[in-house]
Amino acid sequence: MPRAGKDARVPDKIGGFVRKLAVDVVVVGGGSTGAGVVRDVAMRGYSTVLLDRADLGQGTTARFHGLLHSGGRYVVSDPLSATECADENAILTRIQASAIERTGGYFVTAPGDDPAFADKFLAGAAATRVPAREISVGEALKAEPRLNPGILRAIEVQDGSVDGWQLVWGAARSAINHGAQILTYHKVTKIERDANRVTGVRCVDLKTGEEVQIDCGFVLNCAGPWAGQIAAMADCEPVDVIPGRGIMIAMNHRLVNRVINRCIYPADGDILVPVHTVSIIGTTDVKVEDPDNLAIPHEEVQEMLDAGEILIPGFRQARAVHAWAGARPLIKDSRVAAADTRHMSRGMAVIDHTTRDGLDGLLTIGGGKLTTYRLMAEHIVDAMCTKLGEKRACHTADEVIPGSESGKTYVVTHRLEAREHDRTEDQIICECELMSRKMFTDALAEQPRGSFDDLRRQLRLGMGPCQGGFCSLRATALALEADHIDVERASGLMKLFLKNRWIGLWPILYGDQVRQTALDNWIFQGTLDVEHLPQPEQEVEL
Repeated sequence: MPRAGKDARVPDKIGGFVRKLAVDVVVVGGGSTGAGVVRDVAMRGYSTVLLDRADLGQGTTARFHGLLHSGGRYVVSDPLSATECADENAILTRIQASAIERTGGYFVTAPGDDPAFADKFLAGAAATRVPAREISVGEALKAEPRLNPGILRAIEVQDGSVDGWQLVWGAARSAINHGAQILTYHKVTKIERDANRVTGVRCVDLKTGEEVQIDCGFVLNCAGPWAGQIAAMADCEPVDVIPGRGIMIAMNHRLVNRVINRCIYPADGDILVPVHTVSIIGTTDVKVEDPDNLAIPHEEVQEMLDAGEILIPGFRQARAVHAWAGARPLIKDSRVAAADTRHMSRGMAVIDHTTRDGLDGLLTIGGGKLTTYRLMAEHIVDAMCTKLGEKRACHTADEVIPGSESGKTYVVTHRLEAREHDRTEDQIICECELMSRKMFTDALAEQPRGSFDDLRRQLRLGMGPCQGGFCSLRATALALEADHIDVERASGLMKLFLKNRWIGLWPILYGDQVRQTALDNWIFQGTLDVEHLPQPEQEVEL
């Protein structure tokens, strides 16, 4: 029988008190994989809690190009991943429609690319069951008039666009409905063991400083690029997770309405994805040592802009509004050099620490794609059930996630339609992303300790062309109306939000973005003098 979660405070060994819980399974990592895993665990009847040191979807899941893979990208380079992506694309579109836009996609042979690669692509697609068909260049240019008119071949695939945060929060809410607990801003400090068996997890609530002890029989390590750090907390041998850093740039409007890929072996800057109101060019792939320190080098920014010109002539004339870097959680591949993250397999791998380290009750998962997050969860939870000697079937592919009951995927105008219905009753706070006052106040009430960035990930606050230059002021005013937020915390939330927006602005300061940034600087530094606003006694968010 699963243990019911308990919540109590008990004395610790040094005279203080520690909050104590007890569950069957602790899931570490609040990205797409962790959210999928905690949902799967809960649906199979185990009591479970998910821990993340930050907000849900704040790591790798928040730092990708928004692509729902058709599998096309891997039909030549990684056939198994291609088939997994094709199958999961169909499943997610069915069970999580509200997080997905069915854009479709093209693989195009650009001037200078080898036209013969398209034949390899089509053969690979047939072998891996990835739907693909060649269309005429004229048909492609008619559908996407900004495409390079010099393209030589075009292949249509079922790529899509996915809102990673909506996907993660949808899975998390489904897990909660099945009895799971989600503890964000809880940093794991120790995986406790009794000889060769996991007995619990120690963590700290970063918002309050409170120590938390969670007794459990199993830990599922879904920490992505940080999985090695979590395994080390159980005194295990190093896990060969190789973080592969990639940068991406959002342009200020939809230059295309379909995902556009170059029909070549996967390379840097070979994909352009329409996501909500912007287009995202990506990505580079460079091995890094620390997933917490990801640079956005000037030369890689230029490389992405040059790559955009190959697909869309005049790409550089569009305004770049934000740049970011993410770290892929790649499992070391003995077939390629450790520094060659571009050519490591994107397939998933489950590490059994019983056979590897002599420790029962710990499994680690790495690799994979956001598109395959549900399948990754199924694999690791299946492995856990096998180790426990139990047979509990996975039903995550059958049950629709809350919010997607209609089966309708979103379109770029979905918020415009919603505002048409409530425009006379509800004030627009963020014109760029059509976020209403009620959307913000409801989210703030649900997460009273959340930062503006936490709310941004769910509401897209400040993600349009002004990058928070106008809407952050309105959000601050609304926060001040909340009973639990004083002027010091409200101004601290605004400053932290602007600071985090700046990280993605300074690497792309040229052209129109310089003018927008100068305007924002005049508003916040010149008019409001934000550096001298009242400040909270401690940082609002780590």
